[in-house]
This record gives sequence, structure tokens and C-alpha cells, in this order.
Amino acid sequence: MFNWLNPFRSAKPQPRGPRVVSLPRSGLAAKYDSAQTNADNRRHWANADGLSPNAALTPEVRRVLRNRARYEVANNSYAKGIVLTLANDTVGTGPRLQMLTDDPQANGRIERAFEQWAHSVGLAEKLRTLRLARAESGEAFVILTNNPRIESPIKLDLRLIEADQVASPFGSQLRMLRAGSVDGIVFDPFGNPIAYQVLRRHPGDAGPVSLTTLGDYDLISAEAIIHYFRVDRPGQSRGIPDITPALPLFAQLRRYTLAVIAAAETAADFAAVIYTDAPANGEADPLDPMDMVELEKRLATVLPGGWKLGQVHAEQPTTTYDMFKREILNEIARCLNMPFNVAAGNSSGYNYASGRLDHQTYFKSIRVEQYHLQTVVLDRVLRAWLDEAALIEGLLPQSMRRTDVFAPHSWFWDGVEHVDPAKEASAQASRLSNHTTTLAIEYARQGRDWEEELKQRAKEVSLMKELGLSTSQSQPAPNTQKDPADAQDRAESDTTSARAA
Repeated sequence: MFNWLNPFRSAKPQPRGPRVVSLPRSGLAAKYDSAQTNADNRRHWANADGLSPNAALTPEVRRVLRNRARYEVANNSYAKGIVLTLANDTVGTGPRLQMLTDDPQANGRIERAFEQWAHSVGLAEKLRTLRLARAESGEAFVILTNNPRIESPIKLDLRLIEADQVASPFGSQLRMLRAGSVDGIVFDPFGNPIAYQVLRRHPGDAGPVSLTTLGDYDLISAEAIIHYFRVDRPGQSRGIPDITPALPLFAQLRRYTLAVIAAAETAADFAAVIYTDAPANGEADPLDPMDMVELEKRLATVLPGGWKLGQVHAEQPTTTYDMFKREILNEIARCLNMPFNVAAGNSSGYNYASGRLDHQTYFKSIRVEQYHLQTVVLDRVLRAWLDEAALIEGLLPQSMRRTDVFAPHSWFWDGVEHVDPAKEASAQASRLSNHTTTLAIEYARQGRDWEEELKQRAKEVSLMKELGLSTSQSQPAPNTQKDPADAQDRAESDTTSARAA
């Protein structure tokens, strides 16, 4: 019994160490075409590198990208409109807080107090500014501070600062690098930010600069600062503009437009050209080269012998000008998950089905952006607001005065307006009748609180009964006329589906 253990008992322990294992060589070597460097692709991959995210995004690289992105947004109407539309669609009129505690009265008090405070500090406007800053500067910072002039019992305020102002000043970089810093952000051994270096003076401020105060900064705890940016690579600590991939395209769009205008103006500068078919030293009256002759309107004239009059035709804009602008704008908007008709502000080439399909991807991206704002900015702001509210007697219930417990809540954003409200209402009624949705979900699509809406509706129904009105009298008559555009949209949609199949 247990004789099978004997080989292990008699085996002598071998010293541990590195083992060299020889693998059989194969006559075939697998290759990736994209990993090969040849004469055709050498220039294309010349700038590819293996730098870490923080080494690639040096302060100088980020400064250049910020300056160029800001320049394009300030001087290119398409760039300005794209980032404004993105900020407006993401933030809208601002988020609305809904508390989800077990005390309905306390929930109502908190929601009304937070709404009044948000209006006093301009929360929606500051959130839109944050989204604009991320698009053209890559990041923005929010300092949670106290402002005694706020018209609210809670004096919490949000002070926005640009990315340029959070940086390691000269002379302290070496000391901060030893402590684990990335251009103004000090990290602990676990990678958590613990402090931020905020320059007291913006590097781009005008006016006299004192050398003694040039590098002055405040070291602010991470608990009082919110850093809003998008992380594209693991370990990335600073952000770059969202429109970075589109910066060369914006430049090409402006250059091509200016070239078209310049060509048209050049052609328009010449009314006519006098030319001759006679050979050199042939029979034609002599004229001075580049001589100019003024012609009056509606005048018949006689040209010198041997010469003809030819009109200069303007060849600009070319027939491909519209196609070029459309393709460039489509490529620009792609890095922002924005459809062409939103970026261009023109839906003339869209049918109903195409517009809905493109907007589905866009609004999914908007929901992701809103969730990012909730987790990074709004939840931090709400926690700081609740800490301040706990100091005011009677505002918060006793169960919410504990700082270690974060009250359950949710955020509502502006709803997305449907292109065809009648179709959406019919689909909503069908979903509610077959129990595939709830009132909370349907109201949330519109950015409204279902409890508040039902309470308001109950008040209206009660008042109508008191006044002797029926609910049918308060509803508009149904529209029985068919929209001819619906049939065309359905036909185009069926044609598109048939071609795809």
C-alpha cells in the first residue's frame, strides 16, 4: 500500500535555479505585415515610439496642443460650433438631483436646497465650461472653495482653473519628482493623487512679472480639487484636447477654403485678355506687354490689328469643393462620435431613417459623457455639499449627518427630443401596455422625475374634477391625417434595408 510514494521519497531535493529550456526550431517564422518596415512605409511610421503615456505627454507637448486647439476653436467656425454643440448636448440646462433615501420629506428638502444652490453658483454653466475646456484644452480643474457672497445658506463654490495653471514650477520639479509627481500632481505610492501644485499666476497673464513671485504656487490637497479629463492610456495622468486628431484636418479645411477664394478673386481681377494667334514677329500691330486698357460698360470697341479679345473664366470653386468639405467634416467629427449633420449643422442630405441611425451612436456617447461627469465631478460636489449641509440645523435628517455614509441618489439630465413626437408617443404607449418599460424609465428619458410628474398630474386631475372638466376635454384632438413624408421615409428606409441585405 502506498508503494507509489516510494519514487518521491527516494528522490533527492534539487537546488532551485533558472532552468534553460531549449525549444525546437521551426522552419517557419510567423510575421505581421504591420510590423515590417520597408521603403514604402518607413516615413509613415517614422514618429511611432514606445514612450509611456506621461513621457509622451510632456508639459511642452501638451502646451503646444492646447495652444493650437484653442487657436482653431477661436478662428474656425466649424470647430467652435462643434465644441459648443458637444457641451450643450452633454450638459444641457444642467443636471437635476433626485435623492433616494427612505425619508420622502427629507428628499424633497435636500433636492430643493441643492437646486437653489446650483442656481446660485451657476452649476450648469460651469459644467458646460468644463466640457468645452476638455475639448479644446484636454482637461480642467475645479477647486472646492468657500464663497461668502453666494446667495445660499451653503457657501460652497466651484472655482475653475485652466490646465496651464497646474504645473510644477521651476526649481521644485526635482524635489517633486522624488515624491512622485507628474507636472503639478503629487501621487502617493499607490498612484492616488494627494496634492496639486496650483500656480498663483497664470503663465499667460499679461502685465509686469516679478522674478521673485514667478514660480509661487499653492500646494492644495486632492480632497479640494477635481481633475476632469479623459484617460486614454493606463497610467495617464494629464489630458490632451479631444480634437487633437482633427487639428491637421481643421488646418486643411481652412487652407482649401482660402485657396478657393483666392483663386476666384484672382480670376475676377482680370476682365479680359487681348491675345493674338499670329506667330512671333508676324503681322500684328505692336503692343506693350502687360499693358492695361480700361473698358467702359456696354461699349463696342475696335481692337488693334491681329489681336483678339478673350474673357477670363473663374474656375473656382471646383465641382469637388462641396464633397471635400463634407468628407473633411465627417472625418473631423468622427473623433468626437458626432454625426456629420450635427457637426455641419446641415441635414439636407439625410432621410428620417439615416438621421435616427446616426443619432443613436451620438447619444450613446453623450450618455457616457454624462456618466463621466456624474462620477468625476457631480458626486464629488454633492459629497462636499452634504458635508456643508450637515452643519446647518434642520436641513439634513439625522441619518444623513454621518460623513462616512454617502446618501443614495441619482442624476437627471435633459431628455432627447424625438424627431417625430407622435411616433414616439405611440411607441411609449405600446411599451407601457405590454409592461416592457416603467414610468420611471420613460420619464427619465425626458430628464424628469416620475414622482414629481405624477404628483403634478394628480393635482391637475383633481382640479379638473373640481371645475367639472373631464380629462378628454383637456386633450388635443388626434391627428388622423397621414403625413406624406412618412411614406417617403418608410420607402427610403425599406430601400436602404434591401440594399444592405
